[in-house]
Amino acid sequence: MQRRTPTTILSIALILSLATVPAAAPIPSYADTTPSAKELAAKILALAERDNQVMAHLDHLSNVIGPRLTGSDGINEAYAWTQAQFESWGLEARLEKWGEYPIGFNRGPWSGKVISKTSGEKPLVFGTQSWTAGTDGPVRGPALLEPGSEAEIAKLGDTLEGAWIISQGSSRSRRAERRKLQDALWKAGIAGLVRSVRGELIVTSGSTRGITPDNLPTRVVANVIASQFKEIVSQLEAGEKVELELDIKNEFKPQPYTHYNVIADLRGSEFPDEYVIVGGHIDTWDGATGAIDNGTGVATTLEAARLLAKSGIKPRRTIRFMLWSGEEQGLLGSRAHVQANPELMPKISAVLVHDGGTNVLSGIVATKAMMPQIQAAFSPLVDDGHELPFKIKEVGGLRGGGSDHNSFLAAGVPGFFWNQSGRANYTFTHHTQHDHFDQAIPEYQKRSATVVALGALGIANLDALLDRTGMTAPQRPRKLLGVQVDGVTVTSVTSDSRAEKAGIKPGDRILKADGKAIEGLDDLRGVIQAASGSTPFVVEREGKQLTLTAEFPEEKKPEALKKPKPSRRYY
Repeated sequence: MQRRTPTTILSIALILSLATVPAAAPIPSYADTTPSAKELAAKILALAERDNQVMAHLDHLSNVIGPRLTGSDGINEAYAWTQAQFESWGLEARLEKWGEYPIGFNRGPWSGKVISKTSGEKPLVFGTQSWTAGTDGPVRGPALLEPGSEAEIAKLGDTLEGAWIISQGSSRSRRAERRKLQDALWKAGIAGLVRSVRGELIVTSGSTRGITPDNLPTRVVANVIASQFKEIVSQLEAGEKVELELDIKNEFKPQPYTHYNVIADLRGSEFPDEYVIVGGHIDTWDGATGAIDNGTGVATTLEAARLLAKSGIKPRRTIRFMLWSGEEQGLLGSRAHVQANPELMPKISAVLVHDGGTNVLSGIVATKAMMPQIQAAFSPLVDDGHELPFKIKEVGGLRGGGSDHNSFLAAGVPGFFWNQSGRANYTFTHHTQHDHFDQAIPEYQKRSATVVALGALGIANLDALLDRTGMTAPQRPRKLLGVQVDGVTVTSVTSDSRAEKAGIKPGDRILKADGKAIEGLDDLRGVIQAASGSTPFVVEREGKQLTLTAEFPEEKKPEALKKPKPSRRYY
């Protein structure tokens, strides 16, 4: 019998002891060691509930800084303030130069009044376009109907000097002749032209084309609401004396103004060179304070950045917050960024743009290929009990539009424009004299800022970039009905459009189109783009339902097809 040494006994004991110990646990994966999407969402939701500052951001943008026209002192102040805000939350922030104007333009206060025997003295409700001339203090003069010929101008003689000319427009065939007559009026020394807008909304736009320090505009043109304009015309046609006094502080600064995009990064922990971009445009028109278009989108971007930074959450990918300028002049800032950074485009998972006003961010679209990823990213928001539930809609392809996501879509990057729901009337404020802070809805803004934060984090934490398969929708010629709507209610009808010819009027509620129920803008867009030939629209007007027919071009079917194939409707 072999003798066992102490060492042998120890070895056997060790083997026996190891045999009784449970197998070691596997090394934890990334998913095992990080909080779940539900846990992260709960953390952000709790922070947003007890400390939401989105309305404070909007208040500063619209009430402290005010209008932010590209190439103005206001937007320069906004560049500096937003960059400082991002930095104060610990983000890496910078200004990205993209262009320059040879001049600056600042709009000061403007006011006016109408003086007549019939109505006494009352305020004149008017506006002027951006980059147009103002007055040198208050200018008071007689209101005169616009002369229709050189003979009439000659007859009026010296009475034209200092007069406000009430311009009633003309047909296209007479535009060249009318310009010639107006040149003669300016030479006669008129104070300016007074024109009517189509309704009661004064829409501001403008152009810097041809403006240089040596060639600044000098002609004053005021745009008056239609009801007041008609009243002035009626009084003048009745032979009554009417005077107008306008004081317009429009100021040109003959020096170069540099344009920037504001960029701030919350650096990714695992894929720092891959990005999810969220943002909106920081510039506005200056006929009001730019609270709704697009102070709302800037404010939700800022608050989403603050919530994510303060929560201490580290996203897997870098979340980049971007505020573009020059959007109102043609997406200039975002286009310049895309063109200057082609190497970044394949590394961007998504671009989420808030530029639809104060209604709640209530949904997003997704292609079939990216639907599983979008569903996973936005799972904390779907069926969370909010009064305006978040919905994900599958579409055949992503489509652009009039905001900065389109610049990225053109470069093959998934760009999204949030779907929005709520009681706000975007048409009432969009580029109009009503675009002020009091039109923003605080509970909507708070919800939207949270949606931006959760959506950005969800996409940033996916296992891969969004699937771009089949991202681009088949392009079809765009069709127009000729209406603006708020929900399903028509707010305006374009002159000589299909809608006007069909008899659709402002105030009509569109209930059905081509036999399909219309619950919102997406439904209406889908029907319009698919319409062919005579298309019935059921509208509600003064409690009664009417069926009106709009005519669209007939779509030719390929001869090889015996039966029409059902087409997917993109919006």
